[in-house]
Amino acid sequence: MTAGDRVVVVGAGVAGLTTAVVLAEAGASVHVIAEQVPGVTSLAAGAMWGPYLVEPKDKVDQWGQRSLEIFRKLAEDPATGVRLTSGIEASRTAEAPPDWATTLPGFRPCEPAELPAGFTAGYRFTVPLIDMPTYLGYLLRRLDAAGGTVERRRLASLADAAPAPVIVNCTGLGAQELVPDHDLRPIRGQHVVVTNPGLTEFFSEDTGLSPDLLCFYPHGDTVVLGGTAIDGEGSLAPDDTAAANIRARCAEVEPRLAEARVLEHRIGARPTRSAVRVEAERRKDGTVVVHNYGHGGAGVTLSWGCAQEARILLDLE
Repeated sequence: MTAGDRVVVVGAGVAGLTTAVVLAEAGASVHVIAEQVPGVTSLAAGAMWGPYLVEPKDKVDQWGQRSLEIFRKLAEDPATGVRLTSGIEASRTAEAPPDWATTLPGFRPCEPAELPAGFTAGYRFTVPLIDMPTYLGYLLRRLDAAGGTVERRRLASLADAAPAPVIVNCTGLGAQELVPDHDLRPIRGQHVVVTNPGLTEFFSEDTGLSPDLLCFYPHGDTVVLGGTAIDGEGSLAPDDTAAANIRARCAEVEPRLAEARVLEHRIGARPTRSAVRVEAERRKDGTVVVHNYGHGGAGVTLSWGCAQEARILLDLE
């Protein structure tokens, strides 16, 4: 395709908005269509860069590294909501660190005295933390500055996005019906946002495949506490019991959080499949559809890399 061609991006989560920005800044005439702007699942993210539990590994590594480079640049501007933050990822079983962590600035094994009770291993590093409401607002402003437009509308099919020679499908769980893609499933996530009692560093437990997560991410005056990962559950209704358990797990590691005032609950459904899908197809009517979905809990982490992959697929320089 060439600069000036019309592209409709369906979906306004972090994948959709990032892809829209990349294509608009490359010269395409971009129009975003989404029922929710910005997407509720992206708003609910923590969010810490880290390519967790997603495949295919070789592509994920490339996409994640590209995103990391860009987040580091964005962290130079406080208005983006991105900050480089130090902290600890710990384990109750002496697990080796993930490959991606060992390459991060400041990486080193923790001393035993640095670990909370019950933890046997841990690693300290510096990584981008992203305050998602602020960050998604930044992406919307950047898209507007690049000439992109946004329409709030629910689509019954991808064909409803026409007329456009190119449609980019960033619908997350919506792809279950719109594609349809029966490999896609939800993994429910819940976070509790509280006032910050003075935390400046993150903490995250390597909980593997457990549905009960433990992490807290400070964002200035607030802290995002996590979390849950309930496979196959797509409800966005608040769960008071889960919220209480999240607070208890976090306060056990950081007692100052026990008295922090709850500001809001954020619930999303991570769009998960056996492998992230970023590929192009030409439909019978000649429309080119580029799919960019199925990022699981790594949507933020992979967002810039996958968006640039979409641009390459469209041969948009």
